[in-house]
Amino acid sequence: MDPDILTPIKLTCPGLIVVGGPTATGKSALALALAQGLGCPILSADSRQVYCGFDIGTAKPTVAEQAQAPHYLIDLCSPRDILTLAEYQAQAQGLIARFHRQGQTPILVGGTGLYIRAITEGLQIPRVPPQWELRSQLQSLGQLQSYQWLQQVDPAAAVQIHPHDQVRTLRALEVFYATGRPLSQQQGTQIPSYPILQLGLDLADSDQRLTRIRQRTDQMLAQGWLSEVQTLMSTYGEDLPLLETLGYRELKQHLQGDLSLLEARNRIILRTRQFAKRQRTWFRAIPQMQWFEATDTSLLNQVGTAIETFLATCVSYSPCS
Repeated sequence: MDPDILTPIKLTCPGLIVVGGPTATGKSALALALAQGLGCPILSADSRQVYCGFDIGTAKPTVAEQAQAPHYLIDLCSPRDILTLAEYQAQAQGLIARFHRQGQTPILVGGTGLYIRAITEGLQIPRVPPQWELRSQLQSLGQLQSYQWLQQVDPAAAVQIHPHDQVRTLRALEVFYATGRPLSQQQGTQIPSYPILQLGLDLADSDQRLTRIRQRTDQMLAQGWLSEVQTLMSTYGEDLPLLETLGYRELKQHLQGDLSLLEARNRIILRTRQFAKRQRTWFRAIPQMQWFEATDTSLLNQVGTAIETFLATCVSYSPCS
């Protein structure tokens, strides 16, 4: 992608540009090209990139990529900690406000739909501190029973949480037991006053989607993903909840002798396809998102046109007048 295509566009009105969509569609590459061409900082909207050490398997920006444009909201905490949605939102909103004071429009990029909604819709999130004793008790019960419990006390929240997502399951349960009310009933919205442009990347051809996922998985393995998992296991222990997330779980099972490396690879590809399908459903439900074909050779030109149209409407917002 050639960021020079975007240099004539001037972001005169501070707002927010969102780049979302399913995994393996090139969101990070597009965001980096936009950041270079427009002179904007990048904010990550990935629920695992916030953790130190989870690098290759989360497609975290490399040192070289971070040198090309400033990146934020990555490596925020230790994998032993749990960064809540409210904490992520507070940090993201603080950064956006700071960049707006500097006259900058940040780019929010990632595939964690709830992180993006927390910013673009201003979700009202209960500020419930971690309940460590409760978490310990729930973890001892196992994810299966905890999730079944969540389905009983907060079925609306359970629909939005994957059965294997231990972090969000535990968070929803602790909010319920700390406040006596389901998490799903405490989440209102307060739409931001600044203008927001939401760009979605996708692949129309299902064969191309599978090819991209295979290539991405093989590339991560070639970059040393297995060694990364081994280091995390030896540093934080095999029972680290984040090691049960996509890709890390399968490679941990390989290192424990339960799967061959080929079996682990194939399961990662299968689970990534399933995950991408859920992401596609989530993002397609956002009416404000403008969609683009990820493989289109004129992608940057099309996005540039969308940004110019976006800027033409910005002057009606009070922060820019």
